[in-house]
Amino acid sequence: MYAIGDLSRLTGVKVPTIRYYEQQGLIAAPDRTEGNQRRYERRALDRLTFIRHARDLGFPIEAIRELLSLSRHPEEPCERADDIARAQLMEVREKLARLKKLEVELERIVDHCGNHTVGDCYVIRALSDHSLCEHDH
Repeated sequence: MYAIGDLSRLTGVKVPTIRYYEQQGLIAAPDRTEGNQRRYERRALDRLTFIRHARDLGFPIEAIRELLSLSRHPEEPCERADDIARAQLMEVREKLARLKKLEVELERIVDHCGNHTVGDCYVIRALSDHSLCEHDH
């Protein structure tokens, strides 16, 4: 049995986040001691490790909820899990493309700056006037 602080240290998930996952039904509410302290079983540790890894990969809560549900049926085909992961991959690729555009635009803005006074600063002007940007972002 694990106290919530132990679970937090072992998984790297903060205590308030563990409570949030409990409220969201991603992990079961634990038994409590006579002193009203939460006591988690190994299953909660494993599940929280799964959730943490999925969150690190950017999966939204609803996708994690569905993946957890799918994991309760090991005999079923994994097509739906593949679909969820594929959708997340597409989302990551779209974010990377947006970040690349931001990088290019920020690089252009910084390169235009002549290190004069703030009154002549291209960075300040570009942030004040979106028309000075080459791309929509």
